[in-house]
Amino acid sequence: MIPSALEHVQEIASPNHRVAVFLDYDGTLTPIVCHPEDAWLSESMRDVLRELGAQALIAILSGRDLDDVRRRVDLDGIVYAGSHGFDIAGPGGLCRQLGAEYLSILDTAEKELRQALDEIPGAQLERKRFSVAAHYRNVNKNDVLMLARAVEAVAARHPELRRINGKKVYELLPDIDWDKGKAVIWLMESLGLDRENVRPIYLGDDTTDEDAFRALEHRGVGILVTDESQLTAARYSLKNPTEAEDFLRALSVRVGAVKL
Repeated sequence: MIPSALEHVQEIASPNHRVAVFLDYDGTLTPIVCHPEDAWLSESMRDVLRELGAQALIAILSGRDLDDVRRRVDLDGIVYAGSHGFDIAGPGGLCRQLGAEYLSILDTAEKELRQALDEIPGAQLERKRFSVAAHYRNVNKNDVLMLARAVEAVAARHPELRRINGKKVYELLPDIDWDKGKAVIWLMESLGLDRENVRPIYLGDDTTDEDAFRALEHRGVGILVTDESQLTAARYSLKNPTEAEDFLRALSVRVGAVKL
């Protein structure tokens, strides 16, 4: 078990550091739901992000498409990174895309996987710009192996793609040495935040967020959002998005007090 971030806000946001806040979306800012299209940000969470964003950098790093996560958060002045960091945009013309040369391969993989998943009740295929996701949250447990084998077969036919595993989802994306951790480091460097007086804080709930926790293990703070005990590179934990909102609110107050 790792300590609660709510009990260590003063330690996390010390007077000697500016903070830069990096956030996953699903499972961190919003609860996990049966259908991804139903995961909308609450107004109270949006208000907290707006307040914190007036005092510190905020970046949302999601597996969702860039336009999708930007529409759901609906706040100006913050950085958005979609497709696990493959598609980044932010204020001042900040922009980076990786994997455009893989789009036709993803198109083919999508068609093959859609055909295979049509035979599995409850399976949901989601095409994003830089990935193809096969959700099995609503699949009978006896059919999950069939879905996994279908994804693996498509991946085997397209070695230019790699598979990642998330919460009740398998995803195919370009086989490029890039992940949320590398995206965070790139953002820190690009925004001039790669300095000793800046403390990056990353909140996430999924296996893809572990890349960011590891990237910041010796230079920042990782916070795992989960109510389960599991191995993680994060230093602190929060039980759920409700606690994440409470933490971000407390962090905003703390950052404001430090500035005063």
